[in-house]
Amino acid sequence: MKEILTQLPERSNKPREHGLTMMMDKGLSIREAEDFLSSNSEYTDIIKLGFGTSIITPNISNKIKLYHENGMKVYTGGTLFEAFLIRDQLDDYKRYLNKIGLEMVEISDGSMHLNHDDKCNIISEFSKDFRVISEVGSKDSNVSINSDKWLKWMQNELSAGSWKVIAEAREGGNVGICKLDGGIKSELIDEITSHINIDDILWESPMKNQQIWFINKFGANVNLGNILYDEIIPLESLRLGLRGDTFNLFLN
Repeated sequence: MKEILTQLPERSNKPREHGLTMMMDKGLSIREAEDFLSSNSEYTDIIKLGFGTSIITPNISNKIKLYHENGMKVYTGGTLFEAFLIRDQLDDYKRYLNKIGLEMVEISDGSMHLNHDDKCNIISEFSKDFRVISEVGSKDSNVSINSDKWLKWMQNELSAGSWKVIAEAREGGNVGICKLDGGIKSELIDEITSHINIDDILWESPMKNQQIWFINKFGANVNLGNILYDEIIPLESLRLGLRGDTFNLFLN
């Protein structure tokens, strides 16, 4: 029905390479996933099975199959990768991903120390069999990473085989690229995007004010992630200027 309204920004078509929306599934049931897809599948591109939830969620293979059948890319949160890595069980992790039917993997080091060269080698190795999305940034608010390291690490991970690189903010939106109060570290974002293609970055932005900031800065087709299942259509409304917060953004 939105075709009857003029002056809406043009959204990229699915399957998208930019303008991506990643929903964070923190343990939805099959029935809840079906309900979610009935109204949100057009606006959702990626499902992240948050942190380590997939390994304890009942019927996870059936839910993954359901998401795949509806055109979603699906992967498990990077924390689960790190849980296997720190126990020296990466081969077991690959077997687990294959068993539950995943073709995509997140490689991260937000909860543990991982030498960056070793991380890039893991990305390169996993990219032979999986679509890799990697994440830069710590989940610890006391860890400060300067812009030079953000740039170097993002560039290296893309070169190693990452499809996209995630800028860490956690599900709370208060670490990494974000301040403790949820504000955006705008100078850091400017520095990153002056050297890296915006389409190669997925910005974690669970809070509305963060989504507004990125849409105002980069337009309707910016890649955004860690969106709650009941915030997908509200986000799409922001992207299209159908909420007061972005109402004037796309008017001629």
